[in-house]
Amino acid sequence: MAIEYSLEQIASQVRRDIVRMVTNASSGHPGGSLSSTDVLTYLYFKQMNASPETWSRSGKGSDMFFLSAGHISPVLYSVLARRGYFPVSELSTFRKLGSRLQGHPCTEQNLPGVHQAAGSLGQGLSVAMGVALAKRLDSDKSKVYVLIGDGESQEGQIWEAAMSAVHNKIDNLIAMTDWNHQQIDGTTEEVASLGDLNEKWSSFGWSVVEGDGHDFSAIKDTFDKAAGLCGHGKPVMILWHTVMGKGVDYMEGTCEWHGKAPSVEKCETALNQLDETMGDF
Repeated sequence: MAIEYSLEQIASQVRRDIVRMVTNASSGHPGGSLSSTDVLTYLYFKQMNASPETWSRSGKGSDMFFLSAGHISPVLYSVLARRGYFPVSELSTFRKLGSRLQGHPCTEQNLPGVHQAAGSLGQGLSVAMGVALAKRLDSDKSKVYVLIGDGESQEGQIWEAAMSAVHNKIDNLIAMTDWNHQQIDGTTEEVASLGDLNEKWSSFGWSVVEGDGHDFSAIKDTFDKAAGLCGHGKPVMILWHTVMGKGVDYMEGTCEWHGKAPSVEKCETALNQLDETMGDF
């Protein structure tokens, strides 16, 4: 009989996976991966109409997810593995030569769950918008989700895509921003202030909702609101209020761990704060 895990248990295991993957590789991006963990856990285990059994790269007839902030691949790989898209044991190959789990998601080895390679920051929203438009032209009623970073939102391509999505009334698209206020060189306010993102996206013509990205009840409510806004002629943006490095006390709220692997000792400290619930890889 299969064990039923709560969302909290899954998220704790995903956070353990992230810390261990980055430590084992001595490379990677734990901070944003940890801040996005709860949202992606809910997205894959509750929200999306998609499953590993029916997955195809074309995504026809299924909801699709694109990771625009491709450097936070550890969280995507862990969630995909824990959801059954590929063996959990494969997480041990993260960033290894020849592995399917490279630093940014890639497609040349046909990793299940990855529809499109994540290249330079700013590109994912354009890709998701194009796929959503293709679904509409194909009379495919499923939705397209995409996650961008707040630091990534300093890229001009984000706002070109924002205008285009509104112009084309792409209302089967739910974009999400991981609004943790941190990027590689400091806070987003220090590097290039984003201002009020709700006001900004609204002024571009998007429907905007905000939610607590670390409370599963709030996450459910926020996704429900976003889904209810689809189909009304506007794309939807969810602004998730999150904490960089969430779940590991020394990583929380700082840019220091944006792209830095912890030592073995620091890894153990982190793991002692996170429950092992589904078995480590």
